[in-house]
Amino acid sequence: MEKIILTGCSPEEITQKLQLTQSFRGKQIFKWISTGVDNFDSMTNLSLDLRNELKEKATLRTTKINEVLTDPDGTIKIVAGLEDGNSVETVLLTDKEGRKTACVSCQAGCAMKCAFCMTGTLGLARNLTAAEIVEQFLYMEQQAGTLDNIVFMGMGEPMQNLQAIRRTIEILCSKDGRALSSKRITLSTCGIVKGIYDLADNGPNIRLAVSLTSADEELRKELMPVAKGSENSLEELRKAIDYYASKTGKRVTLEAALLHDKNTSAQSAKNMINFAKGLDININLIPWNPVAKLDFEEPTSSEIRFFVDQLEKAGLNVTLRTRRGRKIGGACGQLGKVQNGK
Repeated sequence: MEKIILTGCSPEEITQKLQLTQSFRGKQIFKWISTGVDNFDSMTNLSLDLRNELKEKATLRTTKINEVLTDPDGTIKIVAGLEDGNSVETVLLTDKEGRKTACVSCQAGCAMKCAFCMTGTLGLARNLTAAEIVEQFLYMEQQAGTLDNIVFMGMGEPMQNLQAIRRTIEILCSKDGRALSSKRITLSTCGIVKGIYDLADNGPNIRLAVSLTSADEELRKELMPVAKGSENSLEELRKAIDYYASKTGKRVTLEAALLHDKNTSAQSAKNMINFAKGLDININLIPWNPVAKLDFEEPTSSEIRFFVDQLEKAGLNVTLRTRRGRKIGGACGQLGKVQNGK
């Protein structure tokens, strides 16, 4: 008999799937799962008979931790093995105030092929289930303690697995479990316009980040193949960002990976300034992190300073991402230990 995967279930579904006669038992089990327990014997307020029944009918983990890497700067990367032999990576991000964020993956690999991203070189193996995403969060809390935020910025394109992400958010935000606030959740997309409208219209109401990288149409097509379709052009993307901010009341973050001699010129800055005019946005600049297989160079410190200065002089709110996790391949754009453990 195939066992019931509980990490992807709501309290009501646990009650129904296990055919529990007392609905509060489903809530008890759900609450235990949210604390990160990895065995049924730890559920001490359940009877021994029920715990034994759970062992026969259900499972608490569909994944396993293959590796935990720690950078000297405090960044943690967890490599989780999936049942089919693939693996995905989860990274702990810590800001200057000490707030801890789980950067989780939503796919094994990625189909978007952004030229500056390691994950994009892998191709897509498959979407992750909600259970596999929830387990990443639980693993990171076991390693790092209580987390403040979750961002869907790891491996994969979230808009291509929105159903599982919605279920993940439902589980993590449930008042009967982890009770994470939706205000502490961010989804990052490479710019799939249809998904932005879907998220705006159908929720959940979370923060949105869009990987812009360049506001030059031809350069963006070169760096980000998603932009080659007219439906995801800069004009359509700008409309979708404006719609999202207006519909949700949340400021959107524009992200840009800065690449040496690619997108750091005065014209590149002017293009981004023009794109941002009239939008309710923040800009998050990310100096490119080295990936051995990719033919790009890190921006120089003078390039970075110039680009930041140009945007700030135009009155834009700019954040420069601190480089962290590079020694363990945990920095932005470096995730890539997937495809049957390779």
